[in-house]
Amino acid sequence: MTIVFVAIAVLGVQYLTTEVIGNDTVVGTSMNPTLAPDDKVITLRHKKITRNAIVVLDAPDEPGSYYIKRVIGLPGETVEVKDEKLYINGKEVAQPYLNDAFMRQAVKAWQTTHDTVGQGVSFTDNFKLKEKVPAGRYFVLGDDRRVSHDSRDFGFVKKSAIRGVVALRYWPLNHMKFF
Repeated sequence: MTIVFVAIAVLGVQYLTTEVIGNDTVVGTSMNPTLAPDDKVITLRHKKITRNAIVVLDAPDEPGSYYIKRVIGLPGETVEVKDEKLYINGKEVAQPYLNDAFMRQAVKAWQTTHDTVGQGVSFTDNFKLKEKVPAGRYFVLGDDRRVSHDSRDFGFVKKSAIRGVVALRYWPLNHMKFF
C-alpha cells in the first residue's frame, strides 16, 4: 500500500510541475525593476494570456533557454511606440509597470556604458510594427527596454512557445508578490 501511495504522490507532483505550474528563475536584467536577476517565480501553464501579463517563453533564438517578458501586443493588434508612449491599434495605452525614476536611471546608465552622454537617447526607441500581430502569436517586451532582447529583435512569439504566465514571485521572500 505504501508503494502505491508513494507512486501516486510522485506521479501527482510530476503532473503538476509539467502540466499545471512551472518554477523558473529570472536570468538577466531585462525585466528590471519588476523582476530582478535570481528572483524565483511560479507560472501557471493554462492561465489566459492577456496584455501586460509576464510570461515565460521558450527562447526563439536560443534553443534550450527561456526568456521572461511582458505581453504587449495580442493577436490582430498593431503596436507602436512613439515618444515613450505605447499605442495599440492607434490608441495610447498606459504602461503602469514602467517607473519614471528607473527609466531615467536606465537611460543614464546606457549613455555612460555606450559613450553617448549628452546625446538624445530614449528609454524605448520609437518603432511601429509593419504588420498586425498574427493569429496565435504575441508581441513581447522586457520592462528595461534599453537592455531587453525581445520581439523587436526576434519577432512574434507563438502561443505554443509560451510556457506559462507568471503568477507569483516567491523569492526573495521580502519581495514576494502576486501578479
